[in-house]
Amino acid sequence: MSYVNFILRSYFQNKNSNIRKIVNEPLPCQKKCFHYLVKAARYTMWGKKYNYRQLTSYQQFQETVPLNTYESLYPYIERMIKGERNVLWRGKVHMFSKSSGTSGSKSKFIPVSLESLIECNYKGGKDTLSLYAQNRPDTRLFSGKTLSLSGSMRPSELNPKAICGDISALLIKYIPDWANHLRTPPKKIALIDGWNEKLELFAQHTKNENITGLAGVPSWILIILKRILEIEGKETLDSIWPNLELFMHGGVNFTPYLPQYKEITHTDKLLFWQIYNASEGYFATQDRAYADDMLLLLNNGVFFEFIPFNDFYNHDFHAIPLDEVKENVNYAIVISTNAGLWRYIIGDVIQFTSLNPYRIIITGRTTHFINAFGEELIVDNVEKALQITCEKTQSLVSEYTAAPVYLDNHKKACHEWLIEFETPPSDLQIFTDILDAELMKINSDYEVKRSFDLLLHKPIIHQVPQGTFIQWMASKGKLGGQFKVPRLSNNRLIMDEIMKMLE
Repeated sequence: MSYVNFILRSYFQNKNSNIRKIVNEPLPCQKKCFHYLVKAARYTMWGKKYNYRQLTSYQQFQETVPLNTYESLYPYIERMIKGERNVLWRGKVHMFSKSSGTSGSKSKFIPVSLESLIECNYKGGKDTLSLYAQNRPDTRLFSGKTLSLSGSMRPSELNPKAICGDISALLIKYIPDWANHLRTPPKKIALIDGWNEKLELFAQHTKNENITGLAGVPSWILIILKRILEIEGKETLDSIWPNLELFMHGGVNFTPYLPQYKEITHTDKLLFWQIYNASEGYFATQDRAYADDMLLLLNNGVFFEFIPFNDFYNHDFHAIPLDEVKENVNYAIVISTNAGLWRYIIGDVIQFTSLNPYRIIITGRTTHFINAFGEELIVDNVEKALQITCEKTQSLVSEYTAAPVYLDNHKKACHEWLIEFETPPSDLQIFTDILDAELMKINSDYEVKRSFDLLLHKPIIHQVPQGTFIQWMASKGKLGGQFKVPRLSNNRLIMDEIMKMLE
């Protein structure tokens, strides 16, 4: 395996032409991508409807093609699932990534074309490995295997020839042979349905392997790691996998999970590497060790637009191209892809930390915020405040959700929280006071609404038993790596469901 490591390490360290284009020629990359997408879809049902043959500029595209949500595209997606050709993208698309975007009751089925699988997802993975190998010249990642957690897939109810499943499952199902040899467990375990059985098989199969890397959603990977430690009777992973050096993670903000991972690793060798691999595509990857932001992948079959989040919230849906964005402004992402998503609002909110090159951080979701009283609280505010609060109270948060309590004759307006602690604080009231104070420091709108308790009162925090959120997701049929607990809600639907379940 040392020879294999040498060959692959050299390959990825020298495979940087795509990254050079993204860094040095970002706008030409996006212009080329735009023209490729429009030309490829000229003779599709969608392309004919919006006269793609006559579209020669972004301005025409912007004026002609509407912004879309999943609901507006679904009639076309449904026809694709049923087997029609040339609908949103050329040819027949038979793969669909199942995602809820939130953990709500409705699933989304995102088209995954052969082009998007190869030119976006697999290319994004190669870009990540290339950047990692360049940042770590002595890497021995390829001398062992990467434990990668995946979901499952099954034929569509609308068409047995169409395959629907988590994007992670589709990636593993069709992964190239050379890459499959570098991951574990085998496909027969990775793709089985039933999360309880799967997690146990993952743990049993991988505990004796030479694991050098991890890949997956932090919350689910953490469950596997803790089960392996329990099986082996160990406190840290170092004694089980001494060569572990990389964890590629995405899907949720990693900040709340970092203390838990450090607690069970105890090694400076392990690097945490953030990727932005959504159901709709592989959009960004960390490009520097120990950085908090990610390089936006501008040459991988995705054309990006952005809606300033303040405008989005006020229903002013005017998207701007890459060359008009500014640093430190929240934007809702709009994408057009080589799987047929056209001017699609995916629901993620980002900020640019740099414009040369274009680097981003994910700050929240367009549907995950609380603004019941004008406080404009977003996930990024909450994650930062929680991190400081946990440090000050020597506690660890596993999962949480928050929602407003509306003012009426019997209740004061406030935010109500359900928190599942890995390590609870010694005094929940002190935890609440610190969190409230930190939120006021971070968010001026929250601070104004909290002033003198005139409108918004101090938060109410309930500690819930461990396993509460997994139990709730299971009750909704939402177990798996693509499903996440909604952190913030502007209504009480999720909060009341969980509270009722706890009764």
